[in-house]
Amino acid sequence: MQIKEINNKSDKKAFHDVARIIYKNDPVWVCPLDKEIESIFDPVRNVYFNHGEATRWLLYDDKNRLIGRVAAFIDRNTAYRQDQPTGGMGFFECINDKEAAFLLFDTAREWLRERGMEAMDGPVNFGETDKYWGLLVDGFTHPSYEIAYNHPYYQELFESYGFQTYYKQEGFHLDMTKELAPKFVKIAEWVGKKPGYSFRHFEWGNADKFIMDFAEVFNTAWASFKENFEPLEPAYIKKTIQKAKAIIDEEFIWIAYHEEKPIAIYLMYPDVNQILRKLNGKLTLPAMLKFLYLKRKKTMTRARGVLMGVIPQYQNKGIESALALAVSRVMAKKPHYTEIEFSWVADFNPKMRKIWFAIGAVPAKNYITYRYLFDRDKPFKRYPIPKLNN
Repeated sequence: MQIKEINNKSDKKAFHDVARIIYKNDPVWVCPLDKEIESIFDPVRNVYFNHGEATRWLLYDDKNRLIGRVAAFIDRNTAYRQDQPTGGMGFFECINDKEAAFLLFDTAREWLRERGMEAMDGPVNFGETDKYWGLLVDGFTHPSYEIAYNHPYYQELFESYGFQTYYKQEGFHLDMTKELAPKFVKIAEWVGKKPGYSFRHFEWGNADKFIMDFAEVFNTAWASFKENFEPLEPAYIKKTIQKAKAIIDEEFIWIAYHEEKPIAIYLMYPDVNQILRKLNGKLTLPAMLKFLYLKRKKTMTRARGVLMGVIPQYQNKGIESALALAVSRVMAKKPHYTEIEFSWVADFNPKMRKIWFAIGAVPAKNYITYRYLFDRDKPFKRYPIPKLNN
C-alpha cells in the first residue's frame, strides 16, 4: 500500500472519487457536492484556516487502486483547551481492511504529533460541529444534508485501532403528519402570549441585524454548557447563510425576543440531500438546472433541524416550546414536508433531548465522536454529562 499527501488538482479529484468507490453499491449514501467538501480545505473559503491548519491523504493498494482517504486538522482556538493538546481527523473513507484503516489513522496521528498534539478526535470536521461530525453506528437510513454517513464496519475499524467514545449523539425524527401533543401546544401558546415576548423568522431584507442577534444568542447559550466553546463570528454566519441561499426558507429560521432582546434561536434547512442524491456530487450547468427543477417540484419532503438554543436566564421558561410551535405552524402551510430530522443532539445536552421528546420526536440515529490519546498509558476522560434537574 502507498499513502500520498494531496498536493495537486488530480489528487483533489481522487479524494472525492474515493467516496464514490467506497459507496458504489450503497443505495442509501448521498454523494456530497465536491465543491462543498473542497471548500473545507480551501484557506480562502474556510475561516478556520485563520487559526488552524489541515491536510489530507489518499491511500492506494499495490495495484495503484484507490482504497482510502483521511484528513487531519488543528484548530488552535480549541486544541489547547483540552486536558492535552488535541487535533482532529475526519473525512475518513476506507475499504473493510484493518491494515489499510490503521495506516490512515497512523498517518493522521503522526502529522498531529509532529505539530504538538497529544490526542485526536474523530471523525470530525474542520469547522462547525453541525457538519460531518461523528461516526454513524446505528440508523443507517437516508443521511440528511451535511450529516455523517458511513458503512457499519467503520465502527470496528475505529474501535480496534483504540479510539474510545468521547461522547454520543442522537438524531431525532419528528413525523409532521401527526399533531403535536395538546399539553405541549397549550404550554407553547401560553408562553407565546406572555407580555414582552415576540417570535420572528428570518428575512433577507433584515439579514444583517438578524445575523448579529443570532450570533449573540448562539455564543451566550453554547458557552453556558459546552466545554472548550469557540464563539461564532457574525461574518461566518453571514457567509454560511449566503452560501445556502438557494435552499434557505426564511420561515425555517427563527429568533425569540424578550423586550427586543434576542433570547433564543432555531435554525432549520430543507433536506437538500433529497435532490443531491440525483447529482452524484457534480454541480454542472445541467445539474444546476435539474436542481432548480426538482426544487420547484417539491422533491424535498424532509427538513433538517440544525440547532436550537436559549440563553441561560430564559431556559426552563417554555421558550423552546413556543419556537417549536411557531415552526410547526409554518410546516402546516407546507404540507409536502412530512418529516423533520433534528441532527444532532449530544448526550452532554440532556435539556435538548428532553425538549425533543416533549415535542414527540423519537431517536432514529446514533453517532459516536471518538478520541484517541497518543499516550496509551494516560487515563481516558469522557466528555462530562451534566445532571438534569427536573
